[in-house]
Amino acid sequence: MEKTDIRFPIKEWSVAIRINHWCMVLFILILIITGIYIAMPFTVLHGETVNKFLMGNNRFVHILFGVGLVFIFIWRMYLMFFSRFHADWKDFFAFTDVKNTIQQLKFYMLVTEKPPEHKFLYGPFQSLAYGGLMVMLFAMCLTGVILMGPAYHAGITAFVYKLVKPIETLLGGLAGVRVIHHILTWCFILFGVVHLYMAFWYDCVFQEGTVSSMIAGKLFKKKKH
Repeated sequence: MEKTDIRFPIKEWSVAIRINHWCMVLFILILIITGIYIAMPFTVLHGETVNKFLMGNNRFVHILFGVGLVFIFIWRMYLMFFSRFHADWKDFFAFTDVKNTIQQLKFYMLVTEKPPEHKFLYGPFQSLAYGGLMVMLFAMCLTGVILMGPAYHAGITAFVYKLVKPIETLLGGLAGVRVIHHILTWCFILFGVVHLYMAFWYDCVFQEGTVSSMIAGKLFKKKKH
């Protein structure tokens, strides 16, 4: 009998990872929109100045979701080390398998049709990209806390600001921190564009439901029958 390829579902993402992922997407999107307006206010509301508080409201939303992103990042770090599912810290080092990394590079460059082995949750270049994303998230949260700190003279925010004040000085003061924060925003935009492209590319090439897996949690792998 001729062998045919059938597909069967396998669990790829836990519920916690999926919720964390989509919360991070939503929060970062809102932060990018409000952050760009703070940096370059491109419009104002009509009417009397005394009745307008667009920048203040925009900044409030930015701070609110910025603090939320800090907690989402902390939650992702917790899942990285203490999750009972397989999306842990070891998956971020898939690139250390040099042979598999070279194989993925050849696959991306269309030198070979053979994809790299799926030894970890992430592929070699995925692990580099997502590891870099975690570093960017940490830097974005840190610079955001530094920029928010001077407006608070009591409470947890003021206490945390005192702890990170030496980092502000090291980075050249608030002006230097703001530049880094702004550059990181564009890095997130670039990452988002590449991430979307690669996700849909994988879906088209492998037809495993890569995009929908972050919703349903399952991929559809081939099996000879």
